[in-house]
Amino acid sequence: MIVDLHNHTPLCNHAKGSPREFIEKAIEKKINLFGFSDHAPMKFDEGYRMTFEQMDGYEREIAELKDEYKDKIDIKLAYEVDYLPGYVDKRVLDREVDYMIGSVHFIESWGFDNPEFIGEYANKDATETWTEYFKLIAQMAETKAFNIVEHMDLLKVFNFKQPKDTAKMAKKAIEEIKKAGMAIEINASGLRKPVNEAYPSNELLSTILEFEVPITFGSDSHDPSHIGFKMSENMELAKSIGFKNYAYFENRKINLINF
Repeated sequence: MIVDLHNHTPLCNHAKGSPREFIEKAIEKKINLFGFSDHAPMKFDEGYRMTFEQMDGYEREIAELKDEYKDKIDIKLAYEVDYLPGYVDKRVLDREVDYMIGSVHFIESWGFDNPEFIGEYANKDATETWTEYFKLIAQMAETKAFNIVEHMDLLKVFNFKQPKDTAKMAKKAIEEIKKAGMAIEINASGLRKPVNEAYPSNELLSTILEFEVPITFGSDSHDPSHIGFKMSENMELAKSIGFKNYAYFENRKINLINF
């Protein structure tokens, strides 16, 4: 069974292709369970996400497509929510969905994965920045508002220097993720970025396995051509590291599938 739980729609203003086109491509790629998890609204960086007014329409369209394609593919509904203290909105967290993906794209107001702000890396101390990043992920897990952590080492996207003990630095965050009953996504989009590596790294995945935190898979697709990208390779990678199963969510409940 192939699951791909992280896919966007044009409502985020930086994706191409209709939800129907995404589903047709997922069926072509023989994906069995496909999740839409578009960027949730937030009163910050509003150009890269849907509005609060668009949420009902988003949910309605996915529900209609879920019913239409029920004999061909299992479609799940979710949101990707930016964890930015002071901006996480109850109007999003209270929605009835299959799962919530939590992500960290900002350290304070710095959108570190946005090429517009890449110059800011030159002003950052690597150890301090990675420490702050993992602190935010731990805080996100502590809220117990989310089901999946996505691209857990996104800070490497532009090849920002990683301290040798990155996995050790992440242990507190991984502990909190385990306590919260969350899964960690193996996200293929890093293989389309300058770092040319999936998120998280093999080193981090080994630490995640030590803590017995479940994994799941996502293309992070913003175009139908991204769907299923490197999926088989990432599944084989997970097995080679020692994972025996992977997760999906339905009505906010975790389910595990054996490889």
